Parts: sequence; structure tokens; C-alpha cells
Amino acid sequence: MNFDHYQFEIGINLQPEAGELTVLFSGEGSPKPGHKVGPSVHDYYLIHTVLSGQGVFVSEGHAYLCQAGDTFMISPGKLFSYESDRRTPWHYVWVALQGEYALRLLREAGLSPEKPVLQGADPAALHSLYQRIRLSFQQSPYPGLESLEASGWLRLLFHRLALASRNLEDATARQTEMIDRQVEQAIRWITLQYHQQLGIGQIASALGYHRAHFSKAFKERTGLSPKQYLMKIRMDKAKELLASRALTIDEVSSSVGFNDALYFSKQFRSWFGQSPSEYRSGLKPL
Repeated sequence: MNFDHYQFEIGINLQPEAGELTVLFSGEGSPKPGHKVGPSVHDYYLIHTVLSGQGVFVSEGHAYLCQAGDTFMISPGKLFSYESDRRTPWHYVWVALQGEYALRLLREAGLSPEKPVLQGADPAALHSLYQRIRLSFQQSPYPGLESLEASGWLRLLFHRLALASRNLEDATARQTEMIDRQVEQAIRWITLQYHQQLGIGQIASALGYHRAHFSKAFKERTGLSPKQYLMKIRMDKAKELLASRALTIDEVSSSVGFNDALYFSKQFRSWFGQSPSEYRSGLKPL
């Protein structure tokens, strides 16, 4: 009996063979609150999938909060530790493996020494596969074939993890595309409506976005806040209109969205280092 766990089951490969992919052991457990393993190192790969509860996994000094559906990977020679939460201790399953193809298959599944945690998998589906791996060493009717059977179930486990990884990547890509589209719509809106009395809240509301989210995404994509971008469009358009010489300063000001010509002149000087009149007088005759 393991006194650090409420539940502890393990299946061990008693005849491991060197090769492309070998399962060493697999198990399932419910550690007690605050139960900790490490700091330590292993000479094999070890992955855990959290079925319920939560805990913290630490690898090479980086801490990760892991919850149901999360899988974390321990790499050979890498310093690690992990600890069960004191309020909602985790229930997890694990499998240890080695072999010349081990790292390649783990990478294909979405895990690597650089990215040791994968989120978003279906814990129930993974649980079943971990059980089949463990039972390969406990109930196999064909002595000597346990390792082959276990590695087969492990490949199916990798397949499940790979699907979760791809779905996560696709969701991230869709979110990025959506944000890019939002910013493009905002730019189009500002470019067409700069002459109106616009507020950033009004733009965000008209496009159906939360103001804080909209402002953050806009600046990440353009390097300018929406307010700065609107001012840039107005100032660039003002230069064009000033070059025409057909409009007064007041008319240019009104045409680019300013009710106060003095405020417009102040903003113009702030952007270009000279007043609208100075800019116009410095232009070559047409």
C-alpha cells in the first residue's frame, strides 16, 4: 500500500527491450493533498495526464498549474518536481517510456522539453488508453507480447494527444484571424469616418467590441492606440488639404473632424513641428 496516495495502481514491464519505443511502466493514483515528488531527475520520459483536481508541475524552474485534461512531460536529465494541490488534490495517470523514437513521437503529440505541458485533451478518452497500457502488464494472456501491446496503446494515446494539440493550434489560429479582422474593420471605419466627431468607445461599440479588448488588440497590430491612429489619419489628411490652398485653415480643421481650429493647429504643430499656416507657406507653388 502507498501511504502517500488514496489510490495507487501500477503495471510494470518486467521484460523491457531496447528499440524504437518501449513502455517501462504505467499507473494511476490519487495523491493526498500537498503530496510532492522531487526535485529530482529521471533517465526516461514520463508523462502524466490529470483526470481531476489540480497541482503544480515545475520543470527547469518554470511552474505550470495543471488541471483536468492537462498532460505534462518529464524529460530525461531535466530537473523537475510536482505537487498536489492542498484543497483539490489531483487524480492522475502516467506512463514512462524510452526508445529512439520516443522524443519524435512526443513532439508529434504536442509535447517537448521546450513545451512540456499540453492542454485541452479529453481526460476520459485518455484515461481509457492509460488503463489499457497498464493492464497490458497485468492481464496479458500472451506472455512475452506485453511490451508490444503496451506500445500499441501508447501510440493511440499519442494520437489522442496530437488531436488535442491540433485543435488547440486551430483555435489559436482562428482567434488570431478574428482579431486581425477586427483591427482591419476598425482601420477601415476610421479611414472613412475620420471627419466625424469620433470617440474610441463609439468605434468599439459600432463594431461590437469591448473597448479595452479592442484598444489592446489594435495597438498590438498597428503599434498605435486607436486614438493615436485616428489622429494620424486626420493629420495626414490635413496636410493633403493644406496643399490644395483652396481651403482656409478653419475649413481644413472642420474637414478633418475638429470643431476648434485653434486645437487643430496645436495638434498639427505637435505632430509636424510647425503650424498649418507655416506648413502651407513652405510648400512650393503648384
